[in-house]
Amino acid sequence: MEVYEDKLREWIERFKEAREIRRKYANWEFIRSQPPKIRIALEYYVETGDFRTAARMADMAVDEFVNMAKDQANIPSTD
Repeated sequence: MEVYEDKLREWIERFKEAREIRRKYANWEFIRSQPPKIRIALEYYVETGDFRTAARMADMAVDEFVNMAKDQANIPSTD
């Protein structure tokens, strides 16, 4: 059980670090200027790293959303 708990702690720490990286480098001015549906999806992506769900939230194709998140919102991929 201890090994499982150690791995779980490790994954939680990695998740937190990735979220902080996405928060730090995101272009918040661009994100805040977007229509609500897209803004919320971009914010969700920053917080979770889940681009598939974020793309669905924005009613966009995954590749279209990822390109916008990377190229315009400057959100780094942390996976």
